[in-house]
Amino acid sequence: QVQLVESGGGLVQAGDSLRLSCAASGRTFSTYAMGWFRQAPGKEREFVASIRWSGDNTDYADSVKGRFTISKDNAKNTVYLQMNSLKPEDTALYYCASENGGPAKALSRVRTGVRGFQPDYWGQGTHVTVSS
Repeated sequence: QVQLVESGGGLVQAGDSLRLSCAASGRTFSTYAMGWFRQAPGKEREFVASIRWSGDNTDYADSVKGRFTISKDNAKNTVYLQMNSLKPEDTALYYCASENGGPAKALSRVRTGVRGFQPDYWGQGTHVTVSS
């Protein structure tokens, strides 16, 4: 199991910046990728960004491309989300997520042909509120 703890959320004004952090613990040796999702009030949870744990391949949702930057510190088992030029529409509960890279998940990916970030573990979320 992997435990994820987010921090860094808060209330800011449009145009401001925030940096979210997510510390992972537990069976982190098998981590394949980590990333962020968000869920705004009344909306479905949506993908924000992800990063491979070995190597630095990243992926971003179109809505945050150019404004958000995901990064990591492998030694600290921590992933970050630098959010610049925040907009009111960025207001959401931001969840850290981790995808296992163990044999079972690898087999599942082969069998289903699924690509992209497919989380297995989730943090509790941290609130980000952007006022206009």
